[in-house]
Amino acid sequence: MSLTVLSRVAALLLLFVALLHASALPAVSSYEFTAYRMQQYNIQQKRHGCRGARVQAEARSADEPVLTRRCVIMKLLDFSIERYLEALRQTAAAVLILLPKNISAVHQDIIQSFMVGESEALLRDTIIPTYVVPEDEQLLFMYEEVKHAAATRASSILVRVLRSMVIASAFQILVTNTKPIKPITDNTITTLEGVLPGAGEDLPTIIITAHYDSYGLSPWLSYGADSNGSGVTILLELARLFRKLYSSTHSQPPYHLLFSLTGGETSLLHDNVAFVLCLDTLANGDELFLHVSRPPKPGTPQHTFVQQLELVVSSRFPWVKLGMVHKKINLGETTVAWEHERYAIRRIPGFTLSHLGDPKAELRGSILDTMLHVDLRKMKRNAIIIAESLARFMYNLSDKDSPKDIQVFKGQMEFQDSRMSTLMSLLASLPRAMQLDKEPKNALLVNSLEHELRHYLHQVHRHTFRQDKRDPELTFFDQMEQPMMMYRIKPAAFDLFLGGCIAAYLGTVYYAIQNFEYLYTKLKAAVKSKQQ
Repeated sequence: MSLTVLSRVAALLLLFVALLHASALPAVSSYEFTAYRMQQYNIQQKRHGCRGARVQAEARSADEPVLTRRCVIMKLLDFSIERYLEALRQTAAAVLILLPKNISAVHQDIIQSFMVGESEALLRDTIIPTYVVPEDEQLLFMYEEVKHAAATRASSILVRVLRSMVIASAFQILVTNTKPIKPITDNTITTLEGVLPGAGEDLPTIIITAHYDSYGLSPWLSYGADSNGSGVTILLELARLFRKLYSSTHSQPPYHLLFSLTGGETSLLHDNVAFVLCLDTLANGDELFLHVSRPPKPGTPQHTFVQQLELVVSSRFPWVKLGMVHKKINLGETTVAWEHERYAIRRIPGFTLSHLGDPKAELRGSILDTMLHVDLRKMKRNAIIIAESLARFMYNLSDKDSPKDIQVFKGQMEFQDSRMSTLMSLLASLPRAMQLDKEPKNALLVNSLEHELRHYLHQVHRHTFRQDKRDPELTFFDQMEQPMMMYRIKPAAFDLFLGGCIAAYLGTVYYAIQNFEYLYTKLKAAVKSKQQ
């Protein structure tokens, strides 16, 4: 072997080994992160969601043809109900969905597609653990690795072998929690109520209500910005503004005005109710829908209020489309479509106001219902429509030949943009799923809401409902938040290949030392020939 060839071989081997050592992680590296399990609950003994929690499997892309006993990794772009059901059909070990940190950067079509799949998945019952995890650098690296591995399945055998020997990494996903999943037996639901008393005795009561809890694929990621942070925000602003009207005996209307913030859409019984107005999902759109169980009859308070609502919309916001959606209550269903139906069952007249026309709209139960879906200007506009309509109804302005475009809430009575924005940001910053009611941050939020009501209303009460342990209608389960480990493991072939390269390099060095005299003579001769 000539000196030039030998030196080049040694240099190439040294460089190759150095590059391998620099680019590869140690034989085993680990990364711990928090994963959030899919909803698990029973309604009248019918199971919903994911009943499994433990995971110990190799990570694979959803593009792989074989998913059996593998942990399937998906990004928002990859997720669809068809892919999810395929993973279940192949009895995958688990499904791990990576949630982008910046939802606003995701195309609306992808968000809508995920919401559709999310709502479908929540109707299933499966033992296969399903988790959602916010993206980070390590998890994205794993995703790209398994995605690339799936793409090379169609390559030649030689390419696949070389990749598995030199580049590829295997990823093991592990949830080591051995505790059994248990039902939450001490689940409680809190409802807050406060009233502004009207002028007179035996007055009818108007109830304004909004549920503050949220719902989505994973309880710990259900922030419920539009549904129903918007309804809560508008209710609190209505309480602040109507307090000013009720503070003077000269402007007290002949109605008690009761505000109710409910958890789990629980309703309380009240006597002499004019109607109940439920606020739900009001932070977007140029449409408003009044959902009713039966159309209001002429001459009733709810019919008069609807007329005032139509008048305010047509005179001040003519571009807003106002419609009524009539849906009869199906007593055979385990859940109600809208909150007003709980009152209607007890023969209390009411309706729900929302920018959504369909109670099954995906936005009402999605982990992607974030501030991205909130338009503060439209939420304020909807709040003005509600407030002005209520004022016209309570003061009977239609019978006093008052101008159609009269504005009660202006000047010192205006809705405050900064306050509404702050309330929305607070509500959308915390997951408010029903089973998280006892979490410290959630308990603090309920206390904050109670403080807000006490600041503006009289006789504020906190009602706590505890489910019957013997025959619970709705049962939630624990272990919704799990520590998860990711292990990155180089294949054994990589160690053999790397060892071979090192052995070849050391062999070259050994040969050079053993034949130093010969190599020195050749080197000296080569230098002289170049000088000549």
